[in-house]
Amino acid sequence: MPTLNFAKPAEIGFDPSRLQRAFDLLRKWTENDQIPAAGICVGRHGKAVEPVFAGRAKDDSLFLVASLSKPVTVTAAMILVERGQITLDDYVASFVPKFADNGKKDVRIRHLMTHTSGLPDMLPDNLQLRQEKKPLAAFIESTCRQPLLFEPGTKVTYQSMGTAMLGEIVHQVSGIVLPEFLAKEVFAPLGMTDCWLGCDGAKLDRVLPVRLPKGATVHEVVWNTSYWLGLGAPWGGLITTPVDYARFCLAMLGGGKLGEARVLSPAAARAMASNQLEGMPKMPEEERRCRPWGLGWRLNWPGHSANFGDLLGPKSFGHWGSTGTLAWCDPETESFAVLLTTQPQEPEGRFLSRLSNAICAALT
Repeated sequence: MPTLNFAKPAEIGFDPSRLQRAFDLLRKWTENDQIPAAGICVGRHGKAVEPVFAGRAKDDSLFLVASLSKPVTVTAAMILVERGQITLDDYVASFVPKFADNGKKDVRIRHLMTHTSGLPDMLPDNLQLRQEKKPLAAFIESTCRQPLLFEPGTKVTYQSMGTAMLGEIVHQVSGIVLPEFLAKEVFAPLGMTDCWLGCDGAKLDRVLPVRLPKGATVHEVVWNTSYWLGLGAPWGGLITTPVDYARFCLAMLGGGKLGEARVLSPAAARAMASNQLEGMPKMPEEERRCRPWGLGWRLNWPGHSANFGDLLGPKSFGHWGSTGTLAWCDPETESFAVLLTTQPQEPEGRFLSRLSNAICAALT
């Protein structure tokens, strides 16, 4: 298991007083109960600063990180790509034949990874499936029945069900369900011992509850249930700690490698963090230039209300999570931040983007 090396802020290019300002900002929000619980881990040059926990979070707390799951699921599929078992231009229906129903035969794997497939974000029967505690197979079956909202490769519309289908492709090609594949091929090699796609048993006692908004729908209410925490949704079911997700970020910044453990080739890691919309001839220029996506990772959108931070470099990549989470990596400064909270964020992320700015301001 690779060692995660911790360092003092100044040793890895952070101004200690400026970084402390960011930590103090987080503690202020938890003391005011604006955020119930939070954990943060930042780092640079292959090392991390000791994590900080605030509010109701402890050093062994687990967080439901929602859509931070998506780059992890895509990593599983990219492992199959570099092993020659699938290609990005393979049709989804080649591996899940029922998916071709209702005009979806032209959807390719790369469309699932870039939110350009035409699938919906959530299913029309999403609330019913969750309320009835249906297994993951029911979500896949419903996705296969759906018509497309638009022609693949012509528009960017965020779609969690594309990630659901990626998980099913990994299952069909590898013969192993996605949670087991990730445990074997990603989590164990990187030493992510507190990371699961779905968990149960005693681990559930360590999962911090998400603060539900007033008038929460079934979609949100299930976040804190044993059903959802154990489902292992490829698009939003990852349960982890700031330190373990930091290991994943460091591996991405390291070209797919952490210490002596390699989970991806440099070529695959580079592709995940590169603008994939540039190769889609029918993609509008505004989408290609202003809302770029890599494979699983969203590239930063400067000037957009949903950016990761105003001070990040143009090559940075990351992801938001609806439960109040954010992770980003900046290859130019070799830095990363993992910000996990239990306070769902509105689209502009009034807490996390400000915290991200404070962290970036500490880079020397």
